[in-house]
Amino acid sequence: MMLFSRVRGLTVLAPGDAGRVGVVRALTVGGAPWRVTSVRIARGRLRRDAVVPWSTLGVAGPDLLIARSGGGPGSAPAGHELVGSRVLTECGEERGTVLDAAFDPVTARIEGVLTTSGELPSDRLLGLGDHALVVRTGARRPPG
Repeated sequence: MMLFSRVRGLTVLAPGDAGRVGVVRALTVGGAPWRVTSVRIARGRLRRDAVVPWSTLGVAGPDLLIARSGGGPGSAPAGHELVGSRVLTECGEERGTVLDAAFDPVTARIEGVLTTSGELPSDRLLGLGDHALVVRTGARRPPG
């Protein structure tokens, strides 16, 4: 498992000896299934951030990501930033703010979310937009 907080700030290198691409600024999440969809990479003071699909990056160690060919800036799937989002129940009750999230770096699947009100397993996540993360109030109901 990896934490979003551990990925932010990691250096991203281009394949081979092409050098440094930039530093991870944020991870973007898409729902159903809940996965990391893309990475926003800060490329320097005078350059715009690059947004690339998570699938085009490879973990090369605890402090480094390697960009693989096949996904350039602008080709990333749509998603929203999870960390910092307000948390609301499906009934509209405020449940804090997202502090961090854990995900599988191979599958990009979100395993859980840490909020100011506690931890939430991914099966409680219902929706994520610009306004908030919406969560189920109780345990997942069995199909019926």
